[in-house]
Amino acid sequence: MKDIKVVVVDDSPFSIALLRDMLTDNGFDVVGEATCLEETVEVVGKLRPNIVTMDMTIPGTDGIECTKAIHAIDPNINVIIVSSMMDDEIVKKAKKNHACGYIQKPVDPEELTLLINRIMADDELFKELDEVYYKVYKESFMDVFNKLMKTVPKFGEESNSDVELVSRGISVVMGIIGKYSGRMLLDMSYDTAEKLSEFALKRKPKSVEEMLNIMGEICNMVAGNASSVINRKNKLLGLRVAPPSIFYGNSINISKAELDTTTSSVANTEFGEIYVNVGFQRRSGEWMSNI
Repeated sequence: MKDIKVVVVDDSPFSIALLRDMLTDNGFDVVGEATCLEETVEVVGKLRPNIVTMDMTIPGTDGIECTKAIHAIDPNINVIIVSSMMDDEIVKKAKKNHACGYIQKPVDPEELTLLINRIMADDELFKELDEVYYKVYKESFMDVFNKLMKTVPKFGEESNSDVELVSRGISVVMGIIGKYSGRMLLDMSYDTAEKLSEFALKRKPKSVEEMLNIMGEICNMVAGNASSVINRKNKLLGLRVAPPSIFYGNSINISKAELDTTTSSVANTEFGEIYVNVGFQRRSGEWMSNI
């Protein structure tokens, strides 16, 4: 594993010294320390560590506010709460504010080392997913179309922008759960959906509901097949799909995904354009107060 840079935040020089020695002895690179919010912002902004150990008792503030300030600098920095206090309310607040773990003082070196290594492996796992996910989902889309519609769509230029868009008329959203959560969205016009349904059924759909059900099942097949391919590459991801949600109407906006990585492009099919968007949340779907 690559060198892991750590910043220690604590109002106690004694605790800082203990953690610094403990982390150094276990192979981590302690690049800085801080005792208050102002120092934390300065040190983290300058050094951009992989990990910050965060005490809950900070002069003039607390560990939660310091965690928020760190994530305002870079939401990808991992914060581990290291505190003498551990109760349900504090742990809940830490989780809500995207702390990656919670260890109670006095700190066990093996426990802290294992937690940091798991968090950093988590970073590498997400990077692995980020590098392959859109290619796999796009190939799954083309494969499903080839099998059902006897034609292979051509995709336009890919975009990583996350902005609100106006729907073409029908949006099918497939939730993705597992180690990381995400979504796949297919957006198309009524005309495109009707042509697709008619080709698949060999007749006109009996109702709008039947047409929407077909679009939902196509989305399910694309997302399910792609997730299975990714799981075979790394079973730790454990991706699964949730039932699709379908939105339709004349004035629908596609909201921002608010995901850490998102990719989209337009599939040009013989039945019309289909907007394809897939993205994932970086933070792990699993959270532990300790190990």
